[in-house]
Amino acid sequence: MTQVQDTETGSGNEILVDLADGLGILTLNRPRQINALTRPMVTELTRQLEAWREDPRVGIVVLRGAGDRGFCAGGDILAFHTSITTGKQHEFLSFLAEEFQLDGIIATYPKPVVAFMDGLCMGGGVGLAGHASVRIVTPRSAIGMPETHIGYSPDVGGTHLLGLAPGRLGEHLALTASTMGAGDAIHAGFADFCIAEDGFDEVLAALPDLVGVPANDVAVALEILHGTAAPAARLVADAAWIDDAYAGADVPDILARLDASTFAAAAPAAASIRANSPLATQTALQAVRAAREDAHLPSALARELRVADYLMKHPDLPEGIRAQIIDKDRSPRWSPADHAGVDSAEIAAAIASS
Repeated sequence: MTQVQDTETGSGNEILVDLADGLGILTLNRPRQINALTRPMVTELTRQLEAWREDPRVGIVVLRGAGDRGFCAGGDILAFHTSITTGKQHEFLSFLAEEFQLDGIIATYPKPVVAFMDGLCMGGGVGLAGHASVRIVTPRSAIGMPETHIGYSPDVGGTHLLGLAPGRLGEHLALTASTMGAGDAIHAGFADFCIAEDGFDEVLAALPDLVGVPANDVAVALEILHGTAAPAARLVADAAWIDDAYAGADVPDILARLDASTFAAAAPAAASIRANSPLATQTALQAVRAAREDAHLPSALARELRVADYLMKHPDLPEGIRAQIIDKDRSPRWSPADHAGVDSAEIAAAIASS
């Protein structure tokens, strides 16, 4: 394939652009950072997708990540921390708005978008791949929205995907910040089918013959040709206790139900929630439930931007990034320290439409 490089966007080599045989291939190219997204990358992805929208040379768009560690580890967390600790929250909020717009473009793109979610796919990576029309995982995929672990709430349309997950699985994943394997990701609606770890080249070779075919049919054809059995979806067996526990009115009620559960997996879930930010878990719970209620991605993205603005003004977010990413002492000092100190009415006001 012939590589097409745009030298005017400022993204350098962070996005590689290939165009041939009816395919437009966009490669996230920060392998040392597991392709964590920067603003120039988001700008270039948006620009390229808009350029290809009516381009007859492109019939299918492919999203992939460079390196062998994963598709995308999420956003640039260190840049996030710098913004919120130097009084530049407005700048990062502007970046999030641009990123969320990109996620919406992918979700409504008029041509099939095939996302290869091999390896790690977290946060912002889910925003790119999770809204694509064809979402492919491998047995080594690890997918999740771990935001409550750093004092934040799922964004990039993650609350929309979590809200659409079966039963109360969305609440469980958001509050515990759990990571899913390929089988669970398919079960939860974050992915469509699984291929072998070394199967991407075969999928890529098959795509030119599917140019002009509707996205759903592309997915069916690729699964028939190259699909393989995904690792077992363990969360299927956990549905009973998850649906019961996470039907609780709020996080304290959910924790009480988990504590009372006789299922062995309930206790680790409760421990995970207690380790995460009380403010973030209560915010995430309300956000996922609101997203389930309206089942509308643009509304979820707008709500997530309001939530981001709200959480940036609280100390848990910089403290969570410090403890988990910068100092790595794994001992965040949450404020408030427990759920009793969280103002749920204040969260509801932040989530509500302005």
